[in-house]
Amino acid sequence: MTLIAAETLINADLAASEAGVMPATIRKWVQLGHLSPAGRRGRALLYRLEDVFAAERAARRRPRPR
Repeated sequence: MTLIAAETLINADLAASEAGVMPATIRKWVQLGHLSPAGRRGRALLYRLEDVFAAERAARRRPRPR
């Protein structure tokens, strides 16, 4: 696991890697409103690591649709 400062903004690929999910999951969390980008670098959306982990915890608490 890579050590990253909490206030550092990271792209979706690194956010997914840190949360142990696929990059598509990060995009889905944004689409569903569970995660909001904190900035941009060119066209890439950037996220706070603490926000990514909060979205991951929230996703684990929600029941999965059948």
